[in-house]
Amino acid sequence: MSEHTSEERTQATDVDVVARVLANADTHAGVSLFGRGAQALQTSHVDDTGLDGEQYEREERAALRRVAGLSTELEDVTEVEYRQLRLENVVLIGVYSQGSLQDAENSMRELAALAETAGAVVLDGLLQRRPHPDASTYLGKGKAQELAGIVAALGADTVIADTELAPSQRRALEDVVRVKVIDRTAVILDIFSQHAKSREGKAQVELAQLEYLLPRLRGWGESMSRQAGGQVGGAGAGMGSRGPGETKIELDRRRIHTRMAKLRKQITGFKPAREAKRANRRRNSVPSVAIAGYTNAGKSSLLNRITKAGVLVENALFATLDSTVRKSITADGRLYTLADTVGFVRNLPHQLVEAFRSTLEEVADSDVIVHVVDGSHPDPASQLATVRDVIGEVGARELPEIVVFNKADLISPDDRLVLRGLEPGAIFASARTGEGIDEVLAAIARLLPDTSIEIELVVPYDRGDLISALHERGRVLSTEYVEDGTRVTARIQPEFESVFEAFAVVPAN
Repeated sequence: MSEHTSEERTQATDVDVVARVLANADTHAGVSLFGRGAQALQTSHVDDTGLDGEQYEREERAALRRVAGLSTELEDVTEVEYRQLRLENVVLIGVYSQGSLQDAENSMRELAALAETAGAVVLDGLLQRRPHPDASTYLGKGKAQELAGIVAALGADTVIADTELAPSQRRALEDVVRVKVIDRTAVILDIFSQHAKSREGKAQVELAQLEYLLPRLRGWGESMSRQAGGQVGGAGAGMGSRGPGETKIELDRRRIHTRMAKLRKQITGFKPAREAKRANRRRNSVPSVAIAGYTNAGKSSLLNRITKAGVLVENALFATLDSTVRKSITADGRLYTLADTVGFVRNLPHQLVEAFRSTLEEVADSDVIVHVVDGSHPDPASQLATVRDVIGEVGARELPEIVVFNKADLISPDDRLVLRGLEPGAIFASARTGEGIDEVLAAIARLLPDTSIEIELVVPYDRGDLISALHERGRVLSTEYVEDGTRVTARIQPEFESVFEAFAVVPAN
């Protein structure tokens, strides 16, 4: 009886072990090292309230989905430039030096979020520790061979490196892994090309893409024949060296340079319209506030919460690229504008900084900067440093800055203490719940420049246009209706004083 019971117990134990192994296998099969949802994107508490207007563009962006298991493409495809457009399965790779593992993992999680935003499915992420990336294949040669095996086992069709690869590194790694290899810069440029909507935004992205593509052009076959030029005998090349020349690749380069020149001229042509709008605001003495910050920190959500702008809000990196300007008013009646700007990211490609310099002028020309930081991010200090570096590049480092730790509803009390130590004067706010919004508005009102002067007028009843102008160009503090007309106390800019001086009340001696 006891032997039978022992045998049954042994069988039951074996079944439990098998079930546990199968459960683990199901849990880990095809799942990224960094989790199914990239940590740079929120996996919960996504704001689906109606505060942000009718977000039709969300449905359009999410309309393309990959159906797994239908591909009939051969696995060994070397001419990667000619593969069809599709959603891709990707493996991420990175190199870190000793002592910077945490930073490397945060950067890889951000790269996973970038890849997901671009429309890819992240299968795995691999980090190699070495003092410097390999000059030939980025990863060491042995690790590159190991990567090729992982790519084949997972069925990945793209490898993304967490840096900007040299053209030679990209080609050498492609030869090893036998699939397309791209870098972080290419992913960011791809996201920008998907999300740009305005004429200026599209022109800026195309210019950045061409600047990135130019040194990475590849020739095919005879189009790479050396161009001897002139009398080849003097160069020692001799007979047989008079090939057709680098006709195709040189033609491509010429066309790219011509297109880049046209785009620069086109972008310059947009500047007068922006300058006219800014001059109009300056003429009417309307101060401006720029909302700057890391991508996906909640800048557009904050703008929507304050002004009901209805700007697209999406849980994705670089969801909005085109700057949006809306007007708002302080509690004491001062008019000002709020400008939503393009988000920043660590290792932002220099091509984008240059191409979007005209858009970033909104930050440089503002009176106050609202610096939005994702308080729930694992590394908010790097977000602060990255954004401040770009703000410095556009010459806005001296402007008054309000640091706002957004997504306060996702921050624990302990994390608040850490963030308070990082930025003692920061404001904790939540565009989702409304927490801290009043503090942000009060801080804006406190820092906005106020050069107005106080005047007291008696305006005849037949000059209602002056009362309207006072409300439009100044702040009416008090109104009283007397026998001679409307007695008004208001604050206006000094340049408008001459318009109203004929009706000014002369103080009694």
